[in-house]
This record gives sequence, C-alpha cells and structure tokens, in this order.
Amino acid sequence: MYVNADEGLHRAYVESLIATNAPSEVTDGKGYFKIRRDPRITRVGRLIRRTSLDELPQLLNVLRGEMSLVGPRPALPYEVEKYAPWQRARLRALPGITGLWQVYGRSRVDFDGTVRLDLEYIERASLWLDLKLLLLTIPAVLSGAGAD
Repeated sequence: MYVNADEGLHRAYVESLIATNAPSEVTDGKGYFKIRRDPRITRVGRLIRRTSLDELPQLLNVLRGEMSLVGPRPALPYEVEKYAPWQRARLRALPGITGLWQVYGRSRVDFDGTVRLDLEYIERASLWLDLKLLLLTIPAVLSGAGAD
C-alpha cells in the first residue's frame, strides 16, 4: 500500500457491505469483498495480493497462538461495530487464515453468506475438516478465485 493510505475508504466500503449485505462495487456480475482496483495499493502490492503472499505474515500470528490456520477471518474493530447480534457469533472462534468462506465462497457470497459459512465452520470444526480446508485452499489460491 502507499504510505499514508486513506483508511476511511476501506471503512466506508466495509460499512456499506455490512449495511446493505451486498458489495458496494460490483463488476462483471460478481460481488467482491476487496475493493476492486483499490487506489491505496501499489502495483507490487496488487501482485502480492493476487498471489496471496500478503497472508504469509499471519503465520507469525498462528505461531503466537493469536490465530489458527483454519477459522473465520479476523474482523476489524469498525467492522464488528456494525455487526447484527447474530453476526457476532462468528467471534466465538479463533480467527484463521483460511476457512469455508475462502474455499467455497470467496467472492460469490454476500456478507451474511460469509458469516453463515463461518458459523457453519464453528459448528462443524474438526481436525478432518481443517485438513480438508487446508488442502482445498491451495487450488483456491492458485486459481486466483476472488483475487483483486
């Protein structure tokens, strides 16, 4: 990202996404949870995001016990402020790098669908499901599904 990039752009996007249960920008008939053509991101940053290399630093969070490999994506404080009570249930689990949404939903589901997939993961969590999701994450990342 560019130095001093405007956080307000992302905050407004997330608030709109939650309030309307639809992405604030739609292109080619699909919705996206990342801002398409985000002006805050450099060309190198776009490549890093497209290849999901931007997720690698989160492995440090996993090693520190702050995150899991599999679980709901971490929520931003200003995102949680806008949650409906039922959506807060996704906060019961340790956040993860990948999960049901990343493998099966990506950019094809709305915000409520994302939360429902997170809640389904919390209810069904097991070692076998985690292993399956970790293996399915590889082709999802390689195919670039939902990448910016």
